[in-house]
Amino acid sequence: MNLKKPRTVAASPNTERSGPILSTVGLTKRFRGRRSILDVMTGHGHSWMTAVDGVNLEVHRRETLGIVGESGCGKSTLARCLVRLTVPDAGIIRFEGEDVLALTGVARRAYNQRVQMVFQDPYGSLNPRMRIGNALAEALTVHAIIAREDVSGRVNELLDLVHLPAGSAERYPHELSGGQRQRVGIARALAVAPAVLIADEPVSALDVSVQAQIINLFLELQTRLGLSLVFITHDLRLVRHIAHRTAVMYLGRIVEIGPTEDLFRAPRHPYTQSLVKAAPQLLIRRRSERSRQAAVQGELPSPFAPPPGCAFHPRCPIAVERCKIETPALSTGSSGGDAWQAACHLA
Repeated sequence: MNLKKPRTVAASPNTERSGPILSTVGLTKRFRGRRSILDVMTGHGHSWMTAVDGVNLEVHRRETLGIVGESGCGKSTLARCLVRLTVPDAGIIRFEGEDVLALTGVARRAYNQRVQMVFQDPYGSLNPRMRIGNALAEALTVHAIIAREDVSGRVNELLDLVHLPAGSAERYPHELSGGQRQRVGIARALAVAPAVLIADEPVSALDVSVQAQIINLFLELQTRLGLSLVFITHDLRLVRHIAHRTAVMYLGRIVEIGPTEDLFRAPRHPYTQSLVKAAPQLLIRRRSERSRQAAVQGELPSPFAPPPGCAFHPRCPIAVERCKIETPALSTGSSGGDAWQAACHLA
């Protein structure tokens, strides 16, 4: 990848002065599983899965918060809750201090405008029968952002913002490459002038060389527009490059969160340690050294039947008896003035 210089902890915005622009308290979302024929015959009810389990998060102005974890840990469900595509079962979402879940009518529409999402599949999120220019114009007219006579000019500005030629407005999604379609998805999210952009695995479907271009575009847009960014990925290399702070999720819970460089340099939670060890290394010397270290062992437990106590204890190399019984809370520490939290009895 040809990525720009990665961020450091020192590059983080002053969060104490500005306060969070978006935050959650105890956010929880459960899904009901399907009943098998055996369940029906034996009279068993539906099983339930807790995809997001009491998540507390803060996103600060002009900050990038990375969220990482294995597939099935609840990252995408959390993202969909934040933009209200999925309604949480419990907890609070606050935007600029206002309770988002209590918003209705015009206020909710204003929130939907201020917090936008970039989806994983750029082709699936675009109407294949609609020209690119019309897709961008639709976002502008629905939210009445500008006068109708100015829509065409604004569409060209949005295409230029994501480095697409003006002629792209007349093309259909299938006529564009994957990277170009993702740029269109980003442009459509930016059309309504959001303050927060939530990117759910935005480069996982793209070639490695194109991934670098899109990541660099996010960095450029954040600097240029002053965006707050929630970047969800399973690739630790990307989150280390782009995020000021990183949250690690496991079976719906945040198990560690803190400044990105500190988290990679000295992870506290055994799960985070395993992920960092398993992350691909570009240097041969580092790769050979890391290959001798054990990465995360075993399979992710079923979210319909999570282990008691610490959910990671069946895969944890240092688990003790207490880990099998008592669920650890996020404990707060300090690293160079920046707070970090880890949900581990032995952290």
